[in-house]
Amino acid sequence: MLGPSMNRYSIVELHGDGIARELSQAVHTVADALPFEIEFIPVDLSDESREAKGDAIYDEAEAAMRRYGTSLKYPTATTKESPNRVLRERCNFAVIHRPVATIPGIQTHYNERIHLDIVRIATGGTYEDAGRRINRDTAVSIRAIERRPSVLASRFAFRLAQLRDSNVIATSKYTIQKATDGLFQEAARGVARDYPATEFREELFDALLAGIIMRPERYGVIVCPNEYGDFLSDMAYGLIGSIGLGDSASYSFDSQGQVDVAMFDPAGGTAPDIAGQNKANPTAALLAMANMLRHIGEHDSSKALRGALFGAIEAGEKTADIGGSLNLSEFTQVIVDRTKSALG
Repeated sequence: MLGPSMNRYSIVELHGDGIARELSQAVHTVADALPFEIEFIPVDLSDESREAKGDAIYDEAEAAMRRYGTSLKYPTATTKESPNRVLRERCNFAVIHRPVATIPGIQTHYNERIHLDIVRIATGGTYEDAGRRINRDTAVSIRAIERRPSVLASRFAFRLAQLRDSNVIATSKYTIQKATDGLFQEAARGVARDYPATEFREELFDALLAGIIMRPERYGVIVCPNEYGDFLSDMAYGLIGSIGLGDSASYSFDSQGQVDVAMFDPAGGTAPDIAGQNKANPTAALLAMANMLRHIGEHDSSKALRGALFGAIEAGEKTADIGGSLNLSEFTQVIVDRTKSALG
């Protein structure tokens, strides 16, 4: 029983489809071992619930996310609509953060170690306009870049760089897309002036891709427009061995530029083929949880959980999909034991 002086947090838990329930069980098991209390506020975003309740379930999710400020989301099936897109639009998410780091013990085709934090604008770019045909052989679309989300993403990147004592690289195709990407780079340079102690440079996106592969130690926090961050994240996940080992965080901001809604979620899909079989790998969900713990200020527990995951996998204590022999429950217990040991 926790004493009255222990911290307590209310976290919205957005349930989904397939392996979502099992990932939730892993998260709850780890949460029960932490030296503070997490109250999970459940919202059912499964396909069945969305089919039955329609917009009402999104109303419920949005209201809870805005009330409590922090949420953890599990994989959802995209059927009639993408729940991620609906939540992004309803909560006005402006920034997406995807941390990517080499995990020793994961077999890859890339021998160098990387430790990147990819911060991208969550809106605009080529994703806002599906385009249109103007005749049989020609199609056009409008690409928009806005100053405010560019500033928010850049400021988030610099604050993150301060936490990890890293550099910031702003990247786009600014020599070609001089108006749109030029506006983004202008915003990033303006924010950089407020952080003179943090190393900052600008790189063209294509050169940056090659640079990460050839000299990954030169790259820490990378900030970029929407589509560039999407491409870069998947490439970086490929370098560490699997897209399914990543996690993501989405943020919206108030009028003063402070985070008012944050959502954390694992990469990867619903994996219906293994749902209910205790075979799922909860690594990405627990990495999302570690990122969430950092966000709410529990830095020691965040570091302990992340270290437990990396240490277990390096020691060969891992699930079958990444070359181990443990099922989900066994792996989760290993992480609990290692996290508790790290916290003392």
